[in-house]
Amino acid sequence: MTRNTTVARKAEELLSIPVVATSPVAGGDISTATRLKLSDGRSVLMKTHTNPPADFFAAEARGLRWLAEVGDDGVRVPEVLGVDAECLVIPWIEPGKQTPDAALDFGRRLAATHASAPDGFGGASDGFIGRLPMRNTPKASWPEFYATQRVLPYLKLARDRDAISAEDTSVVEGIIGKLTTLLPEEPAARLHGDLWNGNVLWGSDGACHVIDPAAYGGHREVDIAMLALFGMPHLQRALEAYDEAAPLADGWEDRLGIHQLFPLLVHACMFGGGYGARAAAVAGRY
Repeated sequence: MTRNTTVARKAEELLSIPVVATSPVAGGDISTATRLKLSDGRSVLMKTHTNPPADFFAAEARGLRWLAEVGDDGVRVPEVLGVDAECLVIPWIEPGKQTPDAALDFGRRLAATHASAPDGFGGASDGFIGRLPMRNTPKASWPEFYATQRVLPYLKLARDRDAISAEDTSVVEGIIGKLTTLLPEEPAARLHGDLWNGNVLWGSDGACHVIDPAAYGGHREVDIAMLALFGMPHLQRALEAYDEAAPLADGWEDRLGIHQLFPLLVHACMFGGGYGARAAAVAGRY
């Protein structure tokens, strides 16, 4: 490991401890990640961005702390060691094996996190999903929140960016009026909000840790749907443990596509490709 002076100095300002060495970490298309070795022997991860949107890292820090409020029974969340407008510092999670036992434990913990109910659907402040702004204006019901805060804003943005055709846009719009009958009524759950496989880290401690949240109060099937959309090793074991701890409402597997519309539209906005057409194909099933 060498020492990037700029990164090291920033970390030292936040942590008040000398940085011995730094090493770039591969992956991520939004922020730059660097592993830092501290003089006390600890390793930490620093995420930086040269020109982040206002409140970008603060929102991530709030999400991590909010998820951590659940305590020892909830999903494992790294502590926020330091944060400012340009960066976030959390403990380094040493990678480990992807095991069925870790998946079972993760499923039980995710159920506990979801069960630690927030005040309602939405959040006290807005956030980000990837690099896109994400509104969390509270609404009285989940169908209303999901339509106005999750599906329609990104459908409009995708259309503005020519990432979805006019015909496919109409197909997705067609599901909005059906949400009140398609989605079961449940209390708001404490969501990670961006729970794809890349945000689940399998640690050398034999446990799963979650990072990069887009946290808010929502329907618990959202996190389940995103895990299923992008795949997770031993997902079936995790879902079995989840359902044993907190049984899912009948028909949840048939509803996964509804809650996958949100991440598909976000991906259409960010990456284009065939995500817009895929969202329409999913919406058309309902």
